[in-house]
Amino acid sequence: MMRLILIGILILLTACSSIALQPTYELVEKAIAIQLEQTQQQLTQKLDLDFQKFEIKQVVITQEEPLTIEYLPAYHVQGTYDLTVKLPKKQITQPQKPFDIYLQIQREGKSWRLLLPEKTNNDKPSIWHSYQLMIDD
Repeated sequence: MMRLILIGILILLTACSSIALQPTYELVEKAIAIQLEQTQQQLTQKLDLDFQKFEIKQVVITQEEPLTIEYLPAYHVQGTYDLTVKLPKKQITQPQKPFDIYLQIQREGKSWRLLLPEKTNNDKPSIWHSYQLMIDD
């Protein structure tokens, strides 16, 4: 009887911890923002554009696949979001832009990182660039 109770408690703890360790909408939104900032910096340098600000709304997660990257748990998350870019003289809105991101929880389980794969030849293993995601409490 005691053994069944312990198994039940372990199952309950495992279920609760896996729910807590899934990416939230806020986390996905921050990751998209970092990805946009990277792209914005490149465009600003190449095209001499003056981006004032951008806004991310209506994040919709359509797929969330758990996986392991470099021995740590991660998620491949896909979906859409609405983007509004504010330029000096006008504002551009793009609805339902697709996103495809990789998020990884760190060893202590308290922080997340955005992982961006570097494009390499198929012969080489993927190289990941990692960005800390700061979430407001």
